[in-house]
Amino acid sequence: VPPNNTNPNNMTPESVQAMIDQALLQKSTNGYGSHSSQEDNRRNVQTTGPCFYADFMKCQPFNFKGTEGVVGLTQWIKKMESAFQISGCAIENQKMTDKYYPQGEIKKLEIELWNLKVKGNDVLTYTERFQELTLICTKFVPNETKKIDKYVNGLPNNIYGSVKASKPKTLDETIELANGLMDQKPCTYVERQTNNERKADDSFRNNHGHRQQPLKRQNVKKV
Repeated sequence: VPPNNTNPNNMTPESVQAMIDQALLQKSTNGYGSHSSQEDNRRNVQTTGPCFYADFMKCQPFNFKGTEGVVGLTQWIKKMESAFQISGCAIENQKMTDKYYPQGEIKKLEIELWNLKVKGNDVLTYTERFQELTLICTKFVPNETKKIDKYVNGLPNNIYGSVKASKPKTLDETIELANGLMDQKPCTYVERQTNNERKADDSFRNNHGHRQQPLKRQNVKKV
């Protein structure tokens, strides 16, 4: 949080970034994330005066394009929280998105999450998209158990049973188990394909040889 004598009109991008980093540091080291301390800090900031749109934009809130992935979204949320803190944005203004967020888009994402499954053997892409959707569709998967069940249901048949039988306790454990099993499956698949190709080559050579032998004997008789 900037000192009271800071003039917002003279704030540079470097000073804004420094204040954001300082706020994040205080949050991680001083228990800033707790409910009581968070409310105290917000009250202290908001006593400096109302927060207008221009004041909030001077804190240079980060844009989120939707292509940054889970890590980018998490960082954006933290930066936005810091911008709220620094600008003294009131809680009721912070939650305006709850009222005006397009619920139709949320519904589309929930449907996508419902139908989400691994394509081929690409568990990595499935996992990344699953984590992105569950971060937004919090009502659809409200707890860890629901997330685990939904994630397992989207896995391919060749590892679904093994993951389900293991009964993982956390989503991270489930993801790690699924990736480990899929790392083993391609090796088995390649070995099976190699054996099939070898058998096909042997069969072709044997059949080809049997067809050519009578022709050779006929040529010998004619000579």
